[in-house]
Amino acid sequence: MFRLESLPMSGWRQARAIAVLPGNVTVVVPAAILLFVEGPAIGWGLGGVGAVAGALLGLVLIAAGFSVWLWTVLLFRRIGRGTLAPWDPTCHLVVEGPYRHMRNPMISAVATLLLGEAVFFGSPWILAWAALFVAVNHVFFLLAEEPGLEQRFGEEYRAYKRAVPRWLRRRDPWQPG
Repeated sequence: MFRLESLPMSGWRQARAIAVLPGNVTVVVPAAILLFVEGPAIGWGLGGVGAVAGALLGLVLIAAGFSVWLWTVLLFRRIGRGTLAPWDPTCHLVVEGPYRHMRNPMISAVATLLLGEAVFFGSPWILAWAALFVAVNHVFFLLAEEPGLEQRFGEEYRAYKRAVPRWLRRRDPWQPG
């Protein structure tokens, strides 16, 4: 039987998953909001120092979200031998790096990136999009992702789930085993 994980971990597999999921969430939808719903108001329309501070805060949040997101994608590729996409999931449970502190750092990173875009562009609509993104992912994790991980990884995932919070950062990194 053919399985995606039997294919070599190609750049195409990663790029397709990235373009479809976080690419649409963090680039296409926010761009559409800015083009068709509201224009950018960099710095929330504040003048001078307020605008610069808002723009800088937005850029810091974007950079922080992107860097954690990239780290998680690389861990999925290197350790998990899969992608971030539900149709091409990891073959191994990833409990390294930021996954030692929270179960869903990739989603938290994307939400941080969206928050940064909302702050940078002064967009309440992108902020609303970020809130919707978090809510939809929360429901998805409860109804599909976590039951699927339990089915695929069994007790290994259940032990991880008991020890590591879903969304809030665990202070000390979790040590498997």
